[in-house]
Amino acid sequence: MPRNATPKGTSKSSRTSPRASSKGSSHDALRILADDHKKVLDMFDEFKELKNDPDEEAKQQLVEATCAELTIHTQVEEEIFYPAARDVIDEMDLLDEAEVEHAAARQLITELAAMEPDDDLYDARFTVLGEYVRHHIKEEEKELFPKLKKADIDLDEIGDEIEQRKMELREELGVSPEESEPEDDEDALANSRSRKNLH
Repeated sequence: MPRNATPKGTSKSSRTSPRASSKGSSHDALRILADDHKKVLDMFDEFKELKNDPDEEAKQQLVEATCAELTIHTQVEEEIFYPAARDVIDEMDLLDEAEVEHAAARQLITELAAMEPDDDLYDARFTVLGEYVRHHIKEEEKELFPKLKKADIDLDEIGDEIEQRKMELREELGVSPEESEPEDDEDALANSRSRKNLH
């Protein structure tokens, strides 16, 4: 989709309103994206614990799940969030850099998909992916999100579009909603252990 194109069923005027949407709503696009950020960062942290684990199947499952989450997240940002942001802020460099960072992440995800956990550089590629993602998240949350909070934009409507598109992408990729629900740290650790015990 071209950078300035508007996704189906939306228009610039439908995304902006005389005043921005209520801050902190559960449908707020910024909250939805921040929750995605937290989830993938937790997954990268979990990988650090599994890095030297002999159970390579558990490691591979975590890498595949993380890459699926990142694929869905980057796609909704590129299709819905970034075009909406381009309509209301003047920081094109920030948005251009974010799209380049997505391209770099996609390249590493593609390389990881073609590898096995015991391949040379498997762990290194996933670790570097995590470093890219951490940098990207920091820039988005510290620079882009504050600008959008002040902008004339309906974050709830964009959030609804993002949630709908994420559901479609999960179906296309075969990622079940249960797998994608955020877990607290103790639940995530327990589930990781139970996954390891199954194999």
